[in-house]
Amino acid sequence: MNTSRRALLGATLGGAAGAAVGLPATTAHAASWQQKWAPSASRDGLGAFETVEDDRADSHPAGHPHIFATGDNWRFTMHRVDRDTSTDRQRQEVTGLRNGSGGNYLKWTEGQTWRLTYSMYIPSSLKATTTFTHIMQMKQPGSGTSPIVVQSLRRVNGKQTIELQLPVEGTLVGRADLDPLHDKWTDVDFQIKVGNGSAGSVRWIMKSGGTTVIDRSKTGVDTFLADRVRPKWGIYRSLGDTSVSLQDTYLLLTNLRGYQLV
Repeated sequence: MNTSRRALLGATLGGAAGAAVGLPATTAHAASWQQKWAPSASRDGLGAFETVEDDRADSHPAGHPHIFATGDNWRFTMHRVDRDTSTDRQRQEVTGLRNGSGGNYLKWTEGQTWRLTYSMYIPSSLKATTTFTHIMQMKQPGSGTSPIVVQSLRRVNGKQTIELQLPVEGTLVGRADLDPLHDKWTDVDFQIKVGNGSAGSVRWIMKSGGTTVIDRSKTGVDTFLADRVRPKWGIYRSLGDTSVSLQDTYLLLTNLRGYQLV
C-alpha cells in the first residue's frame, strides 16, 4: 500500500493452538508464547483496559454504566437509544491491555507477534446486521484511524454470520454461521504478526463446546498503519441496518489473556 492510500484510509474509514502464522516452521518451533496479560474481571474491573468508551456522547445517562464487570465477566450493554458522538452509530467499547495503573499498558509494535484468547457470550438479541456490527477490532490509536482487523456480525444474503476481515487489505479471512453460537460461550484464539505492507499475518480460531468452528489464517498481509496496534472489544454498530435486527442487547467476555511470541 502506498503512502497516499494509507493516509486516505486513516482519515476516512470508520495453551497454544499451534505455530504462529507467518513464521518459518523452525522459527515457530523455537519461539514460544509468553503470557503478558491475565486480568480478572472481579479483581481488576475496567482497570484491565487502557481506555473505556462508555457512552462518550452521554446520550443515555439512565443506562449508565453500559460497560462494567459482573462476577468473572465483563459486560457491554447496548440499548437502542444509545448514540455515539457520530450519531449514525452506537459504540460501547474498551481498548488496550493494561497491567497495573497509569501508563502501564502493553504496546504492540511493528515486527511483534501477539495472541489473544478469551471466551465470549453472544445472546440471540445481538444479531448480525446488513451494515457493520463489530465486536472486536485492531486499530492504530488516535481519532479517525482506520480499523486494521474487525471481527463482525454481518448478514450475508439474509443469513447471520460472524466474520473476520482486514479492511486495509479488503480481505475476508473467514466466515462462519452465527446462529449456532447464539446463547452459548464461544472460545476465541486470535493471533497477529504486526507487519507493514506484506509483512503481517493473522490467524483466527473459534471453538464452541470443544469443537472447532473455524480456523483460518492469512499471511503476506498489511497489519500495520503507524505508531502501534491496539485491540478493542465491545459493541460498535451502525444504525443503518435494514434487517430490523437492532435490539437492546449485550455482550459478555471472560478469561481474557494476552501472549507475545518471543
